[in-house]
Amino acid sequence: MIQEELATALRDYVGRETPLYFAQWLTDHYKNRNGEGPEIYLKREDLNHGGAHKINNAIAQAMLAKRMGLKSIVTATGAGQHGVATAAACAKLSLECTILMGSLDMERQSSNVILMNLLGAKVKVVEGNFKDACSEAFREWVGNLDTSYYLAGTAVGPHPCPTMVREFQSIIGKETRKQAMEKWGGKPDVLVACVGTGSNALGLFHEYLKDEDVRLIGVEGGGSGIDSGRHSATLVIGEVGVYHGAVSYLLQDDEGQIVGAHSIAVGLEYPGVSPELSFLKEIGRAEFYTVMDQEAVNAFKRLCRLEGIFPALEASHALAFLDKLCPTLPSGTKVVVNISGCGDKDASTVFKYELDSMGRSASAN
Repeated sequence: MIQEELATALRDYVGRETPLYFAQWLTDHYKNRNGEGPEIYLKREDLNHGGAHKINNAIAQAMLAKRMGLKSIVTATGAGQHGVATAAACAKLSLECTILMGSLDMERQSSNVILMNLLGAKVKVVEGNFKDACSEAFREWVGNLDTSYYLAGTAVGPHPCPTMVREFQSIIGKETRKQAMEKWGGKPDVLVACVGTGSNALGLFHEYLKDEDVRLIGVEGGGSGIDSGRHSATLVIGEVGVYHGAVSYLLQDDEGQIVGAHSIAVGLEYPGVSPELSFLKEIGRAEFYTVMDQEAVNAFKRLCRLEGIFPALEASHALAFLDKLCPTLPSGTKVVVNISGCGDKDASTVFKYELDSMGRSASAN
């Protein structure tokens, strides 16, 4: 019965299935002088209710909480998309909702804070960013275990949180397989997704883990550059450790202390990553790379101007990697990029970044 309820909610409330969109102009942009290049498709998770993939998981876990007889939801959010999704799900299901968010993230994602409040959520500020909000949310939940449910939005933390999030997000890859068969009668050749903690990447990748002829590529936030120390390259240069109840790759110093992450995309700023993605790196099933802030901003603007689509800055990292990926691919290769969220929330960040860049250029001259 609950599976039927979830399927109905995903269809009628969330708006699934989301399109697998052929990006004609973006495809043309990456063709060589002979008119050859890969074909680029976008999995449009930005078109979900709430503007991101986060609602796939939030509505499912909120239904579980209600079925368990719990009336209060506690969660943490970084970029705010999970917070909006959770607040919306709680409003729909008449559940109390408390969302903890870092002070730094609230400043950068104020529009999402407004939406969470409008949806009836109680938003609590925590000094710092997403990792600090996560720690405080766990404390609040543990203090009220009899009445509250911790609604994990990321594929990190103790079991079963990462498994649940991955399972509820795996609908992305399942739909992609079905839609690819309808559009060209086969599988994608390459899947590309940004990686913060891993929910949208696993959502796309999981369906194809046994299809070894399908490349899985995750793109992390390179920030100001690896050498600068201001980045979120957990899988690319991190080391194995324990954080928030799970073993995964982490950003840490020589003494094992957690090092803060940085990215222009708030949703990529986390010093850990999914244990499952860590495992996929270990066995060589998935590839991981980085994209710098400026490259992500360039990709954000490119998709706006070429396709009329506003991608989240998180997803813009996946789009930016096409600059390096496309020249290496045979003509006709089918590439699917997961557009994990809508970029309305990031427009002011991009505008400010561009102004600051012009200021730095003027000072240098």
